[in-house]
Amino acid sequence: MTTPTIAVENRATWFGHPRGLFTLFMTEMWERFTYYGMRAILVLFLVGAVADGGLGIDDKSANAIYGLYISGTYVLSLLGGWIADRIWGAQRAVWWGGVMIMVGNGLLALGQMRFFFIGLLVIVLGVSLLKPNISAIVAQIYPEGGATRDAGFSIFYMGINVGAALGSTLVPIVAQEVGWSAGFGLPALGMLFGLIQFSMTRKYLYGAGAEPAGLASHGKGSWLPVLAFLGILALIAVLALSGTVVIDPIAINRGATFVILLAAIAYFTYLGFFAGLDATERKRVIVMFLLFLGCAMFWAGFEQAGASLNLFGERYTDRMMFGWEMPAGVLQNVNPTFIIIFAPVFAAVWVWLGKRNLDPSAPVKFALGLILMGVGFVVMYFASQYVVAGHKVLPTWLILTYLFHTFGELCLSPVGLSSFSKLAPARFVGQALGVWFLATALGNNVAGQIAGEFDPNNLPAMPGTFLFIFWWGALAGIVMLLLSPWAKKLIGDAK
Repeated sequence: MTTPTIAVENRATWFGHPRGLFTLFMTEMWERFTYYGMRAILVLFLVGAVADGGLGIDDKSANAIYGLYISGTYVLSLLGGWIADRIWGAQRAVWWGGVMIMVGNGLLALGQMRFFFIGLLVIVLGVSLLKPNISAIVAQIYPEGGATRDAGFSIFYMGINVGAALGSTLVPIVAQEVGWSAGFGLPALGMLFGLIQFSMTRKYLYGAGAEPAGLASHGKGSWLPVLAFLGILALIAVLALSGTVVIDPIAINRGATFVILLAAIAYFTYLGFFAGLDATERKRVIVMFLLFLGCAMFWAGFEQAGASLNLFGERYTDRMMFGWEMPAGVLQNVNPTFIIIFAPVFAAVWVWLGKRNLDPSAPVKFALGLILMGVGFVVMYFASQYVVAGHKVLPTWLILTYLFHTFGELCLSPVGLSSFSKLAPARFVGQALGVWFLATALGNNVAGQIAGEFDPNNLPAMPGTFLFIFWWGALAGIVMLLLSPWAKKLIGDAK
C-alpha cells in the first residue's frame, strides 16, 4: 500500500500553504517546547551541587552525557523512519513518539535517579519516532515541490523555534523558582497539549503519511529488527541499573562518534549500490552525503549553545536584571527568538530568488551556514579574553554569537530538510530524513566532546578552544563552497 496522493486543488489552504502545515507546525512546536526546555537545564542540573538538588558531576562527564543524550534523540531517527516506512506510517509514528516523549519527561519529574536515566532513554526513543516522520509529512503535503516547499519548511522551522523560545524561557525559570522536578515536569505538560492538538486536526493532512511507503511486506516480520534492537537496549539498561556494567559516558561518547559515522557510511553505501537506484538517483545520493557531512560539522559548533556556552552563561556572564538574577538557561531562548524574527525574512528571500532563477543551491547555502557559525565563535574568542582577565561579561556577547548562529542555521537547517526530502528517492524519504537527523546526531555527539575540552581550571586555554571552533566552521564552509558547482550538476532538476 502506498501513501495517498493529495489532490492539490481540493485541499484547504492558509495563506497559500496547505492547512495541514498548521497541524504539523503546532505539533512540532509543543514537541520542541519539551525538548528545548529540558535541554536548557540539563547540563546545569548535571553539574549542579548535590546540596542544591543537582548531580554534582564534573564538566567533562556532564558534557559527554549531554552529547550522548542530544545525539541519541537523533541517532535513532533511522529506526523511526524504518518503522514509519515499513510498519506504521508517518502519522502513527508521530503520535506514539509524542506519547513516549510525554511519558519520558514525566519520569524525569519524579526526581529519582533511576527513573531519570530511564526517562532520558524513553525520550530518545520518542524523538526518534516523531522527528524524521513529521518532517516527511511536511514534504508530502507539498507534492508540487519547488520554492513553495522550501518556504513551507521555513515556516515549519519557525514553529520549531516558537516552541523552543517558550520552553527555554519558562522551564529554566520554573526550575529556579520551584525546583528541578517542576522544571522537568513542565515539558511533559507541553507535549500533552501537542498530542491533543494533533489528534483534533490531523484530518487536514488528507492522508499524508497515513500508511507505510510500501517498501516491504508489513507483516510481523518487519518488527524483527526493531524488537531485536530494543531487546539489546533493554538488556544494557538493566545491566547498568543493577551495577553489573559500569557506564563511562566519556568513553561511550567517543565511541559513539565512530559508530554513528560508520552507520551513515554503511547506509549511503547501501543506497548507492544495493537499493536498485538509477543513475540519476545515485548522483543525488552523493550530494546527500556531502550535505550530511556539512550538517554534522555545523551542529558540532552550534550545539555548544546547550553545553559550553550554557556553562559560560552560568559562570562568566553577569545576569543581574533589576535585582533579579536571570537563570542562565533563559539565554537559550535568544536563538529561537531570532529565528522567529528572521525565518519569514529568509523564507521570502528564497522564494524571491527562486522566482528569478537566482536561488543559491543547497551546497552554497550550507557553506554560508558553516561560515556564519564559525564567525559566531570569533565573538566568543574576544569575550573569553575578558574572562581570562578576571571579569564577568555582559550577555550581549552571547546574544551576538547566537545572532550569527541563527543566520547560519536559517541558511542550512530548513534548507537541508527540504533538500533531503527532494533528493531522496520517494520510496526512501522516511529513512532519508532519518539519515538527515543522524547527521545532527553525529554533530551533537562531537559537540559534547568539544565542550569537554573547556576546562574551568584552565581559563587561559578558553580563547584558543573558541578559535578552534571558528576554523572548524570556516574551513568546512570554504570547502563546501568550492564543491558547490559540481554538486549542483549532480542535483540536476530535482524539485
